[in-house]
Amino acid sequence: MIIAGDIFHHARPSNITLEKAITNFRRLRDAGIPILAVDGSHDSAPNMITGTILDPLDSAGLIHYLPRHEGASWRNKSCYVYGIPNFRTPRKTEEELPIFLEQNKSKPDSSVFNILVFHMALDIPALKPPQMEAEARPELLPEGFNYYAGGHIHKPHKFPFKKGLLVYSGCTESANYEDAETEKGFYLVEVNAKGVPKLHHIKLETPRRFIVLDRDYSGLTPTKITEAVVQLVKEADETGAVIVPLVRGTLPAQAGRGEIDFAKIRSAADKALLVHPVLRLRETEVPEEVIRSIFEGKSKDLKTKAFQYFLEIFSDQYPREHAEKIARLAVNLLGPLVEKQEKKLKEMLEEF
Repeated sequence: MIIAGDIFHHARPSNITLEKAITNFRRLRDAGIPILAVDGSHDSAPNMITGTILDPLDSAGLIHYLPRHEGASWRNKSCYVYGIPNFRTPRKTEEELPIFLEQNKSKPDSSVFNILVFHMALDIPALKPPQMEAEARPELLPEGFNYYAGGHIHKPHKFPFKKGLLVYSGCTESANYEDAETEKGFYLVEVNAKGVPKLHHIKLETPRRFIVLDRDYSGLTPTKITEAVVQLVKEADETGAVIVPLVRGTLPAQAGRGEIDFAKIRSAADKALLVHPVLRLRETEVPEEVIRSIFEGKSKDLKTKAFQYFLEIFSDQYPREHAEKIARLAVNLLGPLVEKQEKKLKEMLEEF
């Protein structure tokens, strides 16, 4: 079994999640099935203290975390498998992947089936979702492999690549509401005596049903929007479902997103597992008097005024919580910008 990253959604999974993983990895091990894995963008933390949860699982003999072993590889009489770790950002991938490849030279063998496992979005226009940044140029991956097993992109893809086959199996579970309509599954790969792979897509039914209620509420007041969304949630209520009201549109002048009653929306369902409203409402514009009050106020320091100004701007494009994070980042970038600390700016932006 090959897992191309993101075994877990967080670098520190809950105890119950870890227990279930250990139980099932043990079942595979006891059945004589090796589990070969690389780390993904979710199950590896961006710090040395936490690292990746795959290390202790490897130490316990439950998985074979490829990048941790000599030559970053595993082999038996019929195949050679080489694994690349995830470097989290395009800049770090560009800098660190060539070093990793030099220190852990890949050694594909023409007498067996050669597999390269990685977790990153390659810069291939036909492959990359519009909202996802490419992490690596295709030419960075080594040659000589029959099968390139990729993770990170949630939709299944397969096409010729470097005299072999590039395959993204897609996700096996919905990580967010945008995955709800994506077909879940994995590939069962059969390789014949001539080394030609035949792929069978094994479809999986997600245990959670996502119900996305996408509506445009342009022109309605926050009170009317709250009432309309509550009614939709009640009509869609279903046992065990995750209901996602997607609230889009433009509010009337002087109306603000903060007036939407989220508590009322979240409690509108009796049977659903969760109601998770997603706000995509735009306020008509930032009034001139608001901008003036921010910058002319006497009681607040400059950073507070700047934060309020950025928050007003970004709240037109993002949900409140995300807008606050971006506004905070914008304020924190001011110092390094003025001082021309380019390295610090890059680090802050990439971490964000």
